[in-house]
Amino acid sequence: MNQFRFHLLGLAHIPTRREFQSCAYTQKVVKLAMMLKSLGHYVTCYGGEGSDVDCDEFVQVLSNAERIACYGEYDWKAEFFKHDPADAAHQAFNRNAIAAILERAQQRDFLLCPMGNYDKPIADAVGLMTVESGIGYEGIFAKFKVFESHYWQAHVYGLTGQRNGNFYDDVIWNYFDPDDFPQGMHKGDYFLFMGRLISRKGLDIAVQVTRHLGVKLIVAGQGSLVNPAENLKCDEPHVTHIGTVDATQRAELMGNAIATFAPTLYLEPFGGVAAESQLAGTPTIATDWGSFPEIVEQDITGWRCHTFQEFINASKRAVAHHGSSEWHNRIRALAVQRFSMDTAKLKYQAYFDRLSDLWRNGWYELNE
Repeated sequence: MNQFRFHLLGLAHIPTRREFQSCAYTQKVVKLAMMLKSLGHYVTCYGGEGSDVDCDEFVQVLSNAERIACYGEYDWKAEFFKHDPADAAHQAFNRNAIAAILERAQQRDFLLCPMGNYDKPIADAVGLMTVESGIGYEGIFAKFKVFESHYWQAHVYGLTGQRNGNFYDDVIWNYFDPDDFPQGMHKGDYFLFMGRLISRKGLDIAVQVTRHLGVKLIVAGQGSLVNPAENLKCDEPHVTHIGTVDATQRAELMGNAIATFAPTLYLEPFGGVAAESQLAGTPTIATDWGSFPEIVEQDITGWRCHTFQEFINASKRAVAHHGSSEWHNRIRALAVQRFSMDTAKLKYQAYFDRLSDLWRNGWYELNE
């Protein structure tokens, strides 16, 4: 197994730590560092004060004072995260990260960028082989890219006018620690919606379906049930909003739910809630576009729906299966096989091994 040196960028707008479960970018950085370290690679991570990353060296490139001066004090559990690539926090982060990387960089090091164009100034300045390590956004820039789903790769290729494939792009699904989502007890009497409370996440669909069935809906996530700007008015008697939850609460809620709604209206790059729910042994009820055809297997790990009737039918099937050990165990087993860090890390190893051939004979390198 080849061993490499990685310079992994964190985020400017929040410390890079597991606590920030609502930020998928943060969780990917934290877990990618863990996976690379477990494979024996040397990982240097660059982030804000208060970060907690499993790496060989952590370099603070932004202080809490600098971050607060830019964004102010706000309750990230209730409000959406604030960030802008042109703001003062990102400018300071980039400037300090460039200096720190140039002090440490060696030939054949990799630079890993989790935030697309946000990280481009750093990549341009340090001149290392740069990989966008988990693309679930549209603002790409690097020659070498790892996408969250095959759907999103095709979407971005089309968006950017790329008509041919790139042998050194790849797809690695988002990755999770199964220990964070143990097999649930599945004793709850509620459906679950978890995510940002915006209209495009499909919250209103979950509310209407559960109202029709006369069952409870628990909602967890940043935002409010009533938000005129989002055209949301979901404060109905059968709906309970519990705000943002930590990792333990998240697993417990998913592990006892009848099913987790993910009726996203926009084209979801991946949809981590669907995978997390399945890891807890709980089916997902989703729409049938974006990444969901890849990660929600019809009648196996959940259902993908087009009409109100189909959402009703899926919910009734979930009720009928709820509490069946065989059903829930199968969902979890498939999810662990597909979305675990142990699966993803081997794919990353193969990907970086492939890139390392470019330092020798490139595409024609033989390893017989």
